[in-house]
Amino acid sequence: MNEAWINRWNDRYRTEEFAYGEQPNNYLKAQLEKLNIGTILFPAEGEGRNAVFAATLGWMVSAFDISAEGKNKAILLAENNQVSIDYQVGELAHLGYSEEQFDAIALIYAHFPAEIKSAYHKKLDRYLRKGGLVIFEAFSKNHLAYLAQNEKVGGPKELDMLFSIDEIRSDFGNYEIIELEEKEIELNEGLFHNGFGSVIRFVGRKI
Repeated sequence: MNEAWINRWNDRYRTEEFAYGEQPNNYLKAQLEKLNIGTILFPAEGEGRNAVFAATLGWMVSAFDISAEGKNKAILLAENNQVSIDYQVGELAHLGYSEEQFDAIALIYAHFPAEIKSAYHKKLDRYLRKGGLVIFEAFSKNHLAYLAQNEKVGGPKELDMLFSIDEIRSDFGNYEIIELEEKEIELNEGLFHNGFGSVIRFVGRKI
């Protein structure tokens, strides 16, 4: 990923206040509370709100992001919640995860650059054991209409970085679909996710 992309996220996470708040994403929270505890990976985890929540439930948590500033905030949040998480900074290919290492992977607003997003999904699949779950929530392609009305809801402005149901079906073709829908929701997450938006929600079990 280019330096401008890394700098963008370091700038966002450098402030004292948490960009997306300190509480977990509602959809992730609801899904995790249904599951048996195990190992979980959080890609593009930013300031750690979701990873730290999973750790408070007893999960063994791994996370990564390209932003060192995000990691700094995540480690602070973990310490404040008296839990530990394994958080790496870098690109996925260089982080040393093992095949079938995880029981679950949580992709929560993990909007990777358009040219790598499907490849990242397929690489992440290798790190999930058979029978493991992907939990996914991110903005849909129809979200641009919401963003045009209210920039405070956040999300990418580039159509190709947003998701469709067909893309998820393609990227996770070897999964039993437990849930897959496009939905209008209201977000209230920190400074940058506020208002109504359109999201794709997906829970799938690796076959």
